[in-house]
Amino acid sequence: VVLSSMIYWMATKGKELKTEVERRVEAIATRGATWGLISFSFIAVFREGLETTLFLTPFLVTDTLGTITGLLLGILTAVALAYGIFVVGMKINIRRFFYFTSILLVLLAGGLAGYGVHELIEYTGSASWGWLGQPAYQLNIPESNPLHHKGLVGSIFAVMFGYTVKAEWARLIVHFAYLSIALPLVIWVYRKKG
Repeated sequence: VVLSSMIYWMATKGKELKTEVERRVEAIATRGATWGLISFSFIAVFREGLETTLFLTPFLVTDTLGTITGLLLGILTAVALAYGIFVVGMKINIRRFFYFTSILLVLLAGGLAGYGVHELIEYTGSASWGWLGQPAYQLNIPESNPLHHKGLVGSIFAVMFGYTVKAEWARLIVHFAYLSIALPLVIWVYRKKG
């Protein structure tokens, strides 16, 4: 719920936020208060790091290797992206960037919603869920295979998008119901503003 409201808020208020950030940076630069700008940047990055920690903690408990692998790949990607932004000189279209990251966050949130239902089914027992607790599909992928949701590649998709080799009906329904509502909503908001 928190992630979904943040995605929607960013989609609707992103332009105002960008203008406000630019106004504050300009005011700080005009006054020559570089420590203020450094503090502002530190707080913004720290906040993002804290959010990332909150989102990854549940996955760290269930799949330590996959989560750490994904985290390291994410950090390497972030460093490469930061270097690219520095070299290119901020020529990235911010609106387009937020559009694609919002879609990525919707996919992540859908996976989290489905995984939450899976954990609830495991806690209460699949029998109490009736047919909703029964497997909707089961892929015949051994655990040693990198594409298994506990494997090197599969764990990245499991953390990012909720991929699994075996999913219950309730998990699939919640996952795809969320995606079928949130994804068109985000796309509609960005296209409406464009």
